[in-house]
Amino acid sequence: MSTEHPLVGEEFPELVAELAALLAAEGEGALAEQLPGLRLVAKCGCGDDFCRSFATAVHPPGTPYGPGHRCVPLLPARGMLVLDVVDGRIVYVEVLDRPPLRGT
Repeated sequence: MSTEHPLVGEEFPELVAELAALLAAEGEGALAEQLPGLRLVAKCGCGDDFCRSFATAVHPPGTPYGPGHRCVPLLPARGMLVLDVVDGRIVYVEVLDRPPLRGT
C-alpha cells in the first residue's frame, strides 16, 4: 500500500484548472508550473463550514512560516483563493467561501 499523498490535480481537477488560469492571469507562471506535482498532504482542521483549505507540504502546527513566505491572493469568480508560498513553493491553498470541492 502506498503512503504517498495523492496529487491535488487527481483529487480536485476543476480546482487545479481554475488555479492554473488564475495564476497565469496574475503572471505567476512559476507557481502554475508546480500545480501538476502538488500533493494533498492534509486538509484544514479548523472545522469552519466555509473552509476547504489544504496543505501541500508538511508544516508544524502553530508555527509561522517565517522568512521567505508570501501570500498570493487570486481573484476567482466565487469565494476566496489564496496561496501560501514559502521560498517559491506552494505550501498551502486557502479555499474559502466556496462550495465543497468536487473530486474524483
